[in-house]
Amino acid sequence: MDWKENSRDMRAKIREMNKLIPETAAGFSTLSKAVKDNGTLDVKTKEFLALAISISERCDPCIGFHVEALIRAGGTREELADVLAMNIQMGGGPALMYAAKALEVWDQMAKKQET
Repeated sequence: MDWKENSRDMRAKIREMNKLIPETAAGFSTLSKAVKDNGTLDVKTKEFLALAISISERCDPCIGFHVEALIRAGGTREELADVLAMNIQMGGGPALMYAAKALEVWDQMAKKQET
């Protein structure tokens, strides 16, 4: 799977849906901005938390979005591995499968960012 393309496609689908429910979209956008711009944790830590939840919830598009955000926030592959290990410890076999998927997304997106 091309994760970068998958994320672009999902963003297009979300934009289309947001046209149908603009109030909900605006509310979600406000909530997202408030969470990222406030509090004591930095954005990178918050994105690692979001990725861990994405893995636990088995949300492929969420994994793509949050890996992409982590790369932008300066996360490293080694930090990712630590978070994936904790996710596996807490979530068992299903988390193991989705953690491997998150690593695949990271490697693919990080490589594309280098070129």
